Amino acid sequence: MSINRQVLTLDEFTLQQLRNIPTATGELSRLLRDIGLAAKRINVEVNKAGLVDILGDYGTTNIQGEEVKKLDIYANNQLIGVLKHGISCAGIGSEEMDEIEIFDDEVSNQSKYVCLFDPLDGSSNIDVNVSIGTIFGIYKRVSEIGKPCKMEDFLQPGVKQVAAGYIVYGSSTMLVYATRRGVNGFTLDPQIGEFCLSHPNIQCPSSGKIYSVNHGNFFQYSEGVRKYINNCQNKNKTTGGPYTQRYIGSMVADVHRNLIKGGIFTYPGTIDKPKGKLRLLYECNPFAFIVEVAGGKATNGKERILDIKPTELHQRSPFFVGSSNMMAELEECLLLDNK
Repeated sequence: MSINRQVLTLDEFTLQQLRNIPTATGELSRLLRDIGLAAKRINVEVNKAGLVDILGDYGTTNIQGEEVKKLDIYANNQLIGVLKHGISCAGIGSEEMDEIEIFDDEVSNQSKYVCLFDPLDGSSNIDVNVSIGTIFGIYKRVSEIGKPCKMEDFLQPGVKQVAAGYIVYGSSTMLVYATRRGVNGFTLDPQIGEFCLSHPNIQCPSSGKIYSVNHGNFFQYSEGVRKYINNCQNKNKTTGGPYTQRYIGSMVADVHRNLIKGGIFTYPGTIDKPKGKLRLLYECNPFAFIVEVAGGKATNGKERILDIKPTELHQRSPFFVGSSNMMAELEECLLLDNK
């Protein structure tokens, strides 16, 4: 088997980036490679989920009151294990856990970073073989290095993220991550077991023709959101024609598609759930960071997502993210709600 040496693996790419930053210590690069390792392990189980006793409910609910799937627990344990046994993470917060987990040992306390993640987004789709994913955000600690990390390290605005990313477990497995230097995507080559650079310098098109929303909640949405959806269905000034609706119900898959092709993803608050359903720290902040670095925008309908100061670990938020021109059109409609 011949290997194209012009294609960089994730490890090679992060090392190359490290060389371009003379002051870098390599800690963030190691942390990203650790997440890549956990993703490979999760991918193996996702691919054979129908063949082993790993599908279905675990028999408990998470802090969100949602049923926990067996594969959720496996993914959560893999991420915790890899990050805990590494040397580049001081602690983690997970959607599947009530509280943060502090890695209180001599090596971990020296780490500059903490990580927040949704180990398996879209897990309600596991049993029907629809694309699911992992989402993560990485923050530089504000607490004293050399001592255990604290809750204040995790409750930082999304703008403080130093990196964020996601993994899509689909027809191919792909890891996309962003730093302030850009957004890059890596596809897992199963022959060599490595993530290889396949989508360098991802840029979100300024306009697109796809909108992603749960139409079933239409009459639960605010006036401004309903107006925007109606605009999407009719001739509009951005494209000269109606948009196409694409909604998988797996956020990673929906936002990934719109990031690559151009589009907008909306998960508004409703009459019953005005704060929305998505988690600010585990879902909204990472995707807002990624899409903004790629040239798009993200808001909760009133303010930029990345500027929100979290007050609790499992805080929820309405979420709108996507191509800049489409977001501008949405924000015009949302003025109806902000009068």
